[in-house]
Amino acid sequence: MQLELEKITQAVCKLTQEVGAYIQAEAKAFTSSKVEIKSFNQLVSYVDKTAEKILVEGLMKIYPDAGFLTEEETINNEQKAYTWVIDPLDGTTNFIHQIPVYSISVALLHNTKPIVGVVFEMNKNETFYAWMNGGTYLNGTKIYVKQTSDLSETLVATGFPYYTFEKVQSYLQVLQELIQKTRGVRRLGSAAVDLAYVACGRFDGFFESSLSPWDVAAGILLVKEAGGKVSAFDNNKNPIFDKELIAASTAIYPSFAAIVQSKLA
Repeated sequence: MQLELEKITQAVCKLTQEVGAYIQAEAKAFTSSKVEIKSFNQLVSYVDKTAEKILVEGLMKIYPDAGFLTEEETINNEQKAYTWVIDPLDGTTNFIHQIPVYSISVALLHNTKPIVGVVFEMNKNETFYAWMNGGTYLNGTKIYVKQTSDLSETLVATGFPYYTFEKVQSYLQVLQELIQKTRGVRRLGSAAVDLAYVACGRFDGFFESSLSPWDVAAGILLVKEAGGKVSAFDNNKNPIFDKELIAASTAIYPSFAAIVQSKLA
């Protein structure tokens, strides 16, 4: 079956923007008393759940035969040949603490391969989107990864372990080396935004562990279609389900990945 991927992508962009408007409206009156704790450092609010329900309803209309893999499980998670992968609010902790870096992430997988990816960063009104073999775009303009080849001229990003801590010391060793060899390391708090920023060249590279498919499925496609490279720490080329990820421009991937893998692979 041949899907109209560009048409599907544009419909998903419109849907995420509508849900983003709902999230921003709720942010004005949101208080921490409305937070639920799923497990240690795993927070959720009614905003996450309602946003996910709206997304699911909209995606069912866009492509009704697909299964779903969602963070908040407002629908039975069932993977099919085509599966929607949804994070309704990537950066919930930022949202709760009124830090304006959070996003909606939606991907359509064919088996385990992303073929549509959309990340909407509502605070900047930026929609990053890509479809397989169609390139990556930001608000209608085609974007590419940066091609800086000197690691000392790069800015990279990460996310810190927040519920599994076995590799904390190794993580700190990687950070120590990157701090010494790059212009800096940033930690935004939304893996979807981090990957979008690699795709448009704001970041040269990104790595993180303890990830879930809905954190990265859309962002992986953004980076790849923008000319970048993505792998797991063990060089698996499709790290959606591997819980760990390295993404970078092809220019610095070898040196950047070598630092991460030397301590964390």
